Amino acid sequence: MFKKIAPDKWKHFYVGIVMGLVLQAGVLWLLADQPVLGTGIVLMIVIVISYGFELFSKVTGLGIYDFMDAVASVIGGVVGMIAAALFMWML
Repeated sequence: MFKKIAPDKWKHFYVGIVMGLVLQAGVLWLLADQPVLGTGIVLMIVIVISYGFELFSKVTGLGIYDFMDAVASVIGGVVGMIAAALFMWML
């Protein structure tokens, strides 16, 4: 099943993981007393960055616009957010 996923989607997924990890850890550290609000903010940022990058590619012609690249980035971002939240919870 996973072999059918295009290699470039995997790259977006992995970049999303890093993005979600870094943003979630940072926001949970900054807003330690409001984890739900922080998580919501990070999710919005991940979505905006992921789709914004694709829109930038479409508008400037410097890349290839593919909505599914943004979806892969967001899915990776959520995985990274979960990993960061679990790590912060274990501390």
